[in-house]
Amino acid sequence: MDFTAEKKESESNTENAHPTTLDSSSQLASALDSSNKEIEERQARELKAGLHPLKHKFVFWYTRRTPGVRNQTSYEDNIKKIVEFSTVEGFWVCYCHLARPASLPSPTDLHLFKEGIRPLWEDSANCNGGKWIIRFKKVVSGRFWEDLLIDQVLALVGDQLDYGDNICGAVLSIRFNEDILSVWNRNASDHQAVMALRDSIKRHLKLPHSYVMEYKPHDASLRDNSSYRNTWLRG
Repeated sequence: MDFTAEKKESESNTENAHPTTLDSSSQLASALDSSNKEIEERQARELKAGLHPLKHKFVFWYTRRTPGVRNQTSYEDNIKKIVEFSTVEGFWVCYCHLARPASLPSPTDLHLFKEGIRPLWEDSANCNGGKWIIRFKKVVSGRFWEDLLIDQVLALVGDQLDYGDNICGAVLSIRFNEDILSVWNRNASDHQAVMALRDSIKRHLKLPHSYVMEYKPHDASLRDNSSYRNTWLRG
């Protein structure tokens, strides 16, 4: 194989690359470097203050909407940012001041997402992804539900779930006949990552191996205008 010819062709392709492409790549690299620097500076400040910084900053959102009404404008208008945190200590302060699930009206959604990602199917971080769905009957005791929720949230904020960088956030949905916990990921077409996330959720929630979870891509939700109906995958 003529590696010299390949090198010359590669150099030629680089030289002939459209300036806009090179500029876009440079801008993206610069933005990533800037973002990483900001994260490192934040973590250094928090460590200096004696706190335990998380890899990501997180935001709690709250949604209370009219049953049966779901369009993008009305849904976005109803999403309210509650509080954000970036340390273990900050999480516990936020959590202790949140209303307990049993006291929330139906239908209500409590969202926990990485900073910069809105809890919307249409968000650029979510649009190619989907969510694993765990359903619970209303008869589940409040204490058991709290244990499940805390364990899952701590796994998420502590970056303990497999393929953690592929995870966008989690949603607790209070409904009339059931409560639903869903974990959102970035890439619905990465079957290995999707199934690894399922196994990780089951492990952290101590769900029976036989427990059947459901998965639904967000583009399917956009088509049928539903979060939890007509799921595509069960496992």
